Amino acid sequence: MMNYKPVSVESLKRYSLETRASKVSVAELGRPHAAGRKFADFIAALPRFLAANDLQSVAQAIAVARKNGRPVVLGMGAHPIKVGLSPIIIDLMRRGIITAFAGNGACIIHDFELAYAGQTSEDVAKELNTGAFGMALETGQTLNRAITEGVASGMGIGRAVGSHIAASAFRCRDKSIFAVAAELDLPATVHVAIGADIIHMHPEADGAAIGEGSLRDFRLLTSVVADLEGGVYLNLGSAVILPEVFLKALTVARNLGHQVEAFTTVNMDFVQHYRPRENVLRRPTAIKGKNYALTGHHEIMFPLLAAMVIEEIEA
Repeated sequence: MMNYKPVSVESLKRYSLETRASKVSVAELGRPHAAGRKFADFIAALPRFLAANDLQSVAQAIAVARKNGRPVVLGMGAHPIKVGLSPIIIDLMRRGIITAFAGNGACIIHDFELAYAGQTSEDVAKELNTGAFGMALETGQTLNRAITEGVASGMGIGRAVGSHIAASAFRCRDKSIFAVAAELDLPATVHVAIGADIIHMHPEADGAAIGEGSLRDFRLLTSVVADLEGGVYLNLGSAVILPEVFLKALTVARNLGHQVEAFTTVNMDFVQHYRPRENVLRRPTAIKGKNYALTGHHEIMFPLLAAMVIEEIEA
């Protein structure tokens, strides 16, 4: 057996704290809030670390992109609509900050219901028990007919739905992202997994029209992505559909010879899932882009980011 004894630490080599490189300094600490302070002062008082730093970097990237005339594209799941973000997204579109929008199939459902009835989001568990889930007559009829008629006239799903709502007398049509996009002539695309959305259960659903409309929208989004050099792509709350669609659009754009390398991608969600991490953040920016993961509730994080961008642009 070895006869171990405690080591002596008397000869340790030490240094002065004053000479050591440190990651945290008092200049970067947050400052307490004071009642009545301006929002710009609140931003300036945030700590200069981790997510607070990233949030400011994203706001600055968006502001720089727009000041340079480069695109800011919002790809989204439907949950942000259900937590009240439509007016904020519409405001950013009207200000010229968001230049293109891409959503999954559920986006047009909640967007339409808000515009038509001023309410959306049923109790799925309750209605599923009775077989009534997704069976709202107006939602199934109106959206499917708008898609079929719009596609027949040469539109994709996003413009077909947006034009229909914009031309309607729906009492809350001003809350429709797709209607405002049509009004402003901004690209607004819809990317569908057939069978995933409630309108596909209705007898008016036309698989050929839905497929053709979604394919047209994919090619339109690819054109937007092909112009993304120096711009920003923000994925808000889509864990599967939009990350997959974005990656394929980027592939086609690069295959056709477009330079899409130096741009910024952002993923905002409650949890950082695999596909957004790989297909939005890591893989697309591997050449020389930047990427940021912002984790938190949409109804808090996105309005905060929107306000920070407006302050950056209008300062």
